Amino acid sequence: MSVESEFEASERFERADGVFEVVGSDWDASVVPGESEYRVRVEVPTLDSVVEGEVGGTVSEGWFETFSLRIEDVGGVTYAELTAEPVVVREGGRVTVEAEVEAREGNVADDALAVVNYVEGTWFEGIVPGYEYVEEVQEMRERAQRQAEDTPL
Repeated sequence: MSVESEFEASERFERADGVFEVVGSDWDASVVPGESEYRVRVEVPTLDSVVEGEVGGTVSEGWFETFSLRIEDVGGVTYAELTAEPVVVREGGRVTVEAEVEAREGNVADDALAVVNYVEGTWFEGIVPGYEYVEEVQEMRERAQRQAEDTPL
């Protein structure tokens, strides 16, 4: 099965203009398939773009630096090899993460989702307590808290 056909077969991806959009992710996430690899792209907001009010420059820079360092470990979430170091670019109120992943036959969609979930989870872990967040992020926090309460110990 080709890389492209594995994404087509997955319910978690929808084809749109030559890429596969991830269905159900919190932020914009897509995959560009190749012959034997694919590029995962996830866009997340910067901390200061989701906070109501101001975020100090030191906090904003520290957040981005920490996020970028954590993204370096994205290759550890799957048995697939990264074909290049992940790229993290901040532009305006967005951070774009790109990772090129070697295709593992039969695991392409799951491996891509693992990368997307890692990036989104890393972003979520970077929420700094003490700030008031925009409604979308506040709803995500409340949903996570409800899910945690429903988890048996």
